[in-house]
Amino acid sequence: MMAKTSCVRLHDLVGWLNRNYPQSLAEEWDNVGLQVGDLNQEITKVMVALEPTEQTIKQAIDHHCQLLISHHPLLFKPLKKISKNDETGRILFAAIQNNLAIVSAHTNLDHAADGLNDWLAECLDLGATTPLLPPRSGDLVKLVVFVPEDDTDRVATALFKAGAGHIGGYDHCSFRNRGTGTFRPGTDTQPFIGQTGQDERVDEVRLETIVPRHRLAATLQRMEKAHPYEEVAYDLIPLENRRQDIGLGRIGRLAEPLSLEELAHRCKDKLDCAALRIVAAEQPRPVNKVAVCGGSGASLIHEAARQGADVLITGDIKYHEAMAARSLGLALIDAGHFATEHLMAPALASRLDHYSQTQGWNMAITTAQHECDPFTHI
Repeated sequence: MMAKTSCVRLHDLVGWLNRNYPQSLAEEWDNVGLQVGDLNQEITKVMVALEPTEQTIKQAIDHHCQLLISHHPLLFKPLKKISKNDETGRILFAAIQNNLAIVSAHTNLDHAADGLNDWLAECLDLGATTPLLPPRSGDLVKLVVFVPEDDTDRVATALFKAGAGHIGGYDHCSFRNRGTGTFRPGTDTQPFIGQTGQDERVDEVRLETIVPRHRLAATLQRMEKAHPYEEVAYDLIPLENRRQDIGLGRIGRLAEPLSLEELAHRCKDKLDCAALRIVAAEQPRPVNKVAVCGGSGASLIHEAARQGADVLITGDIKYHEAMAARSLGLALIDAGHFATEHLMAPALASRLDHYSQTQGWNMAITTAQHECDPFTHI
């Protein structure tokens, strides 16, 4: 383990969130990222919570936290006023007066790899999961860089460390082809190879890899630092390929088929919900292929049915959505919005704690206590 460092800034934590759960993955209507705070503020204690309520804010302040990371954003729409006469105003006053920053990871966390929907699928013991609704194309860029042959491995390693080279379940993916590079250094240059004003030929490698668009700036920075040339020759090629590890919802398989009732009991136990609602398909069958979406996932009913899911597990199902699912032969388990999302806090806290330890950060991480479903059942 690295020695503990004395100072972690809010921008370090926002950077970690953006690398793992990029804001570009969020829905257009959403408002994720920094809600309140100074990016230069020192952070020694973080609380993770599902909701940024007054009770949660009070917990964070009482525990001497400088940052609250919440799933649901505090601010969705522009405010016309900030007043202590409403909950949002009181929260803002309390946060600012107590130097508590607030950051939201919402639909970006839902869509991301190793995000909320992966955690939900894992909690319910689903295997061979893939995103139910893949993202739009254009999230990937091919990077082609020309490197002296002896420096290829060093540059490739820098690219991979920056987040390049991931294709599905594989990493460190690249293509390399040898060739000859030509150039003539100008009068104001300091060439790594060659002489000013003379044509040069160098054995080079055309190194190709793939980069998520949100990691492009960091990847280029790492590449230029590792590359020996004063001027690095590279190409950026936008791709129509879609990433296979991100998207809304997940679909996977059970280790062995269950009845709908058996799966419902598993959900009730694993998600710790007091009650749930079941919509059986018109022609019930054993459940093998299962789709999940934390929160409100009714928009995925048709996609789940198209991909052959036997059941969709989500929350906030409405009457007509239930009727549509029945007509499609798709069963539903409505475990509730809270039950399908509340695992977010411990899961995200665990990952942040692991990263903090690898970096030697002198920072404590906790989760909000006593968050509960606003609905009760009688």
